[in-house]
Amino acid sequence: MTSMFEITDLQKIGVGLAGFGISFLFLGMLLLFDKGLLAIGNILFIVGLSCVIGVQRTLKFFFQRQKIKASLSFFGGISVVLFGWPLVGMLLEIYGFILLFSGFFPVAINFMRRVPILGTVLNLPGISGLLDLVVGDTRRTMDFN
Repeated sequence: MTSMFEITDLQKIGVGLAGFGISFLFLGMLLLFDKGLLAIGNILFIVGLSCVIGVQRTLKFFFQRQKIKASLSFFGGISVVLFGWPLVGMLLEIYGFILLFSGFFPVAINFMRRVPILGTVLNLPGISGLLDLVVGDTRRTMDFN
């Protein structure tokens, strides 16, 4: 039986690269903003994203007219990290990342709420209230009928 959509080998590699990129970014921040690890993490994340959704769709995503401020902030943060100011660069990157991917957060959070063990943790009273603020109107994203 085949699945609804096939995942190519390039997309599998892209998921791995993006995962390593996020790991390097996390490790770079954990080790007091090590600029080498942050730079490698940024490069791996961007290349992984390009492999998963394709180069043309990646360029189209980052350079939409309504997302130009977010893209400039994100790529400006990467440049600042590469020039040797990792703390300022990561702040710019995080701001750009939030602006770029804020539309995806409700979908991702609602998906994670359905994962067996993680969903139990995310539905705890304090965490659930905080996530409801991030998600916004849960009826809009939770209703699949």
